[in-house]
Amino acid sequence: MTIRTAGTDIPTARTRPMDARTRIMLACGVAAGPLFVLLIVVQAATRAGFDPARHPLSMLSLGGQGWIQTTNFLVSGILVLASALGLRRTLARRTPGGTWGPRLIAAYGAGLVWAGVFRTDPAEGYPAGTPDGAAAHVTWHGALHNLAPVGIGLALSVACVVFARRFARQGRTAWTTASVAAPSLYLLLGFAAFPAEDFRLLIVGGAVVWLWASALSLKLLTDPSVRS
Repeated sequence: MTIRTAGTDIPTARTRPMDARTRIMLACGVAAGPLFVLLIVVQAATRAGFDPARHPLSMLSLGGQGWIQTTNFLVSGILVLASALGLRRTLARRTPGGTWGPRLIAAYGAGLVWAGVFRTDPAEGYPAGTPDGAAAHVTWHGALHNLAPVGIGLALSVACVVFARRFARQGRTAWTTASVAAPSLYLLLGFAAFPAEDFRLLIVGGAVVWLWASALSLKLLTDPSVRS
């Protein structure tokens, strides 16, 4: 609903109930982050030969059980894309985050699907039988896969900033702080992972922003005042 004053449309909080289709779309976003993180943690802890400190999580898509992580990428990405549609249907236009918020979340979802379609290359002794060290030859699909983490991280980091601005305008201090802290921690742990030679830091940092996106969907699903 909008109020017209002096020829200007001022968005206000929506008073009509959210339709069932939009609720389902946002619920997909709520489920995406926890599902993605849970499956990564379980696989990293149980996959024979996989060392989460030494091997990036994308390598879980390799080997005989690699289909589990490939499916995780694809299903989680589709759930996030559905949530982006829900965000677009929910957020008032011409408000902070109303236009770019859904687009950035959609880019995050597309990045997950991209990572599932284009598989990374074996390296560092994984899967079993692979020589130690970096891959001797980067395949075309490995090169394309390597674009996914960059795109996902960039899209989510910018989305956090966009929604931090929205929450700041609404006077929601806790959500503003969380939306600034999430990408900050993600980038800090990401940059620390390489000199520390510990990819677990990347998983922790990633989990922070993946779960932030799910929490955002939950907030929009349950709190009508956030949507204006």
